[in-house]
Amino acid sequence: MSLQFYTSEDLKKHTSKRQGEEKFGDAVGLVNSWQALEKSNAKYAILGIPEDVGVRANMGRAGAAKAWNSCLSALCNIQSNSYTNPNNTIILGEIDCKAQQEGACKLDTKDPDYLAKIGSLVEQIDTKVSAVITKVISANKIPVIIGGGHNNSYGNIKGTATALNQAIHCINLDPHTDFRALEHRHSGNGFRYAMQEGYLEKYYVLGLHKNYTSNKVFDAMNSLKEKIKYSFFEDYVTGTPFKQMLEEAKNFCTDKPFGLELDMDAIQQMGSSAISPCGFSLLEARAYVSYFSGLKNCQYIHICEGAPLHELHYNQVAKAISYLVSDVISKA
Repeated sequence: MSLQFYTSEDLKKHTSKRQGEEKFGDAVGLVNSWQALEKSNAKYAILGIPEDVGVRANMGRAGAAKAWNSCLSALCNIQSNSYTNPNNTIILGEIDCKAQQEGACKLDTKDPDYLAKIGSLVEQIDTKVSAVITKVISANKIPVIIGGGHNNSYGNIKGTATALNQAIHCINLDPHTDFRALEHRHSGNGFRYAMQEGYLEKYYVLGLHKNYTSNKVFDAMNSLKEKIKYSFFEDYVTGTPFKQMLEEAKNFCTDKPFGLELDMDAIQQMGSSAISPCGFSLLEARAYVSYFSGLKNCQYIHICEGAPLHELHYNQVAKAISYLVSDVISKA
């Protein structure tokens, strides 16, 4: 298995002491095996995927590999209190993507076989992610997954569907569909592969940007109208209430087990692989996560594409992700 379980020593490196206070990193749960996870009474298991191989494979800007480590420092230093629920949460650890990350960095982008080679590295990460998520779901825990690129949607969906022995639905707050062609694996086609292979039944994209969706992708989605629906960010701009958009997604996708995806690209001026001057506010992203993670059929939460290298001010990405995670686990 490709998971590095964290120890108290790992968290101490990220937790600052202050007299008279207990921090989240001091109180949150830890386990050292899958058996221990199964025996734990915690509801949530937080884990990281420190890679941006899929982003590189999609010809995007690298940087998402740093989000997990950055987020961990912010999360460990929030207060431990009756609202943050550290006692009902485990920080599980991270999926080991070191070999694939290093391999991607060494590849020559001018190599005629570059896309095939880096796509193969993404497939290796797919295998690791799906296996880990299967184990977490099978242990009756809700994984809160911090990426990494949006390529990991595929592993999340496959892993969950495998554990439950059924296809699942998915809701994605994202300016992009990530429903590109079935070519080499990358961050832009995880949902397409998941649906093609029978792991994803219904898919809703909330806040899609018209400017960044090709006719080919629209044609592909529109040919599957019973399985795919989407709302445009431009509808929100012209007056469609955000709550209405949430309810439309809920009505389409939450009647059976579903995954919840949030691409940080969707948040206005957020440090991400595809930072945008126009998007939802962090408040709305928090409302989205809070709304759907509280529903009984929500199986996992994935927050991805945050890139501290591209943030507009210090600690922007880490603190934003820690708020989003807090909004999830406060439901415990």
